[in-house]
Amino acid sequence: MVHQGAMGAANGPLMLADISGYTGFLSSVTTAHASDAFADGNIPDAYSLVSSLLDAIIGTTVPPFRLAKIEGDAVFVHAIATDPFPRGQDVLDCMRSCYAAFRQRLGNARDVWSCRCDACARVDQLDLKFVLHHGSYVIHPLAGGTELVGSEVVMVHRLLKNRAAEVVGNRPYALITQAAADALDVPCDGAREITEQYEHLPPIITRVLPLG
Repeated sequence: MVHQGAMGAANGPLMLADISGYTGFLSSVTTAHASDAFADGNIPDAYSLVSSLLDAIIGTTVPPFRLAKIEGDAVFVHAIATDPFPRGQDVLDCMRSCYAAFRQRLGNARDVWSCRCDACARVDQLDLKFVLHHGSYVIHPLAGGTELVGSEVVMVHRLLKNRAAEVVGNRPYALITQAAADALDVPCDGAREITEQYEHLPPIITRVLPLG
């Protein structure tokens, strides 16, 4: 049992929901609107859109997961062994519900988007991918909040850089480690297997499932 404000060991799922194409989109919008962005307190629509997308991700994953951190264009969530987090098909349903909410927010924003320049049109290239892992980690109190630390936390973040696109192409996907599939009984029928290797970490077997 991990108590608020106390350091403690935990074991459970670790999941990242990452908005693909965000950096390029925001950079192109900032460049295209260099003369008017932030002028007189004006904030480009792109920023409020990203806030809305992140809010949709959090709203469909917390609960059943706990919010660990918002990391720019990604949402990092986790759970501990005593939490009633999803298992089996419910794991995939949670990710698909999150993806549906993301697409709905994106569609709503596009319908009211005031600018039609080439940079803003790149909003259509935004998409969502998930990385799901499972393992032991430490919950560390820090600056009034908590920070997750440990090699499994490092692993789930490293897995954002993967070879899934070689398997599913330019599509939204869920990358599920073998550890997560086994611990959570995730059905991976039809998934493609990829073994990823990162410096200073052991090889890790993953399964890739397309979404959408």
